[in-house]
Amino acid sequence: MAAPVYWTADMVRALPDDGNRYEVVWGELLVTPAPRPWHQIVLARLQLALGNHLDRHPTSYLLASPADISWSPDVLVQPDLFVVPIGEVRTLEWNRIKGLILAVEVLSPSTARYDRFTKRRLYQQVGIPHYWVVDPEARAVEVWTPDATLPVIERERLTWTAPGDAAPLTIDLAELFRPV
Repeated sequence: MAAPVYWTADMVRALPDDGNRYEVVWGELLVTPAPRPWHQIVLARLQLALGNHLDRHPTSYLLASPADISWSPDVLVQPDLFVVPIGEVRTLEWNRIKGLILAVEVLSPSTARYDRFTKRRLYQQVGIPHYWVVDPEARAVEVWTPDATLPVIERERLTWTAPGDAAPLTIDLAELFRPV
């Protein structure tokens, strides 16, 4: 039996583009297939709401996967959506984008364990101030902060203010999860 492989970000970057998403957290390779349509619909609605808000309050910038976020040689993640300070985005270099202000993962059956546990622990450890785990099936959002041992569960609305913004963003969850 072969010894398990301890994956690095460079090893993941060298993998072929085969339609799967490859990430590595502390040497563990995370492989997920293309998401379901419902995941993409909820993701698009979130991206529109966050993007429109940040266009009016341009202290931060919204990006989406695919991405190449790495804090160490054995970490490379691709949050579904993430907000970073505008100065980091202006570098146009993935290796300079590390100060995530908000990370968002929309759950799929194939990603739920990674998003809720592996990636959540990583995001808390690196100090991302806000991490949303969006569960379209439960019509709820888990809101995590770096020191939280349990999430705040939002079922009606999300309210978030980016650093330097004068006005908060409020997302109505009934609208986010409305049927197509």
